[in-house]
Amino acid sequence: MPAASSPPIPAGLGQLAGCDPAWPDELPDLLARLHVLPDPRRRRGRRHPLPYVLALAACVVLAGAKSLTAIAEWAADAPDRLLFCCGAVLRDLDRPCRAPSEATVRCW
Repeated sequence: MPAASSPPIPAGLGQLAGCDPAWPDELPDLLARLHVLPDPRRRRGRRHPLPYVLALAACVVLAGAKSLTAIAEWAADAPDRLLFCCGAVLRDLDRPCRAPSEATVRCW
């Protein structure tokens, strides 16, 4: 019996469906557009801003990820520069950018 695969990426991205479509000259402002989305998570315990998690997920899906587990694994291996460009918050000089865990990716 094969191992159970993680569920497909949820329809939670449907939150973006209510946004006005982006025009080609607006595409560099993806992070700005993601910042207007409400964060459904409780304030306590948030380590990563929602726009960062969503921007990173978008990059990973464009790279071919098909599950939430794949998003978290890809993000864990991503270079700091990519994490920073997606909106990572700098908190620690030893490891400036941290990828969200699988649990964080799943919570939205």
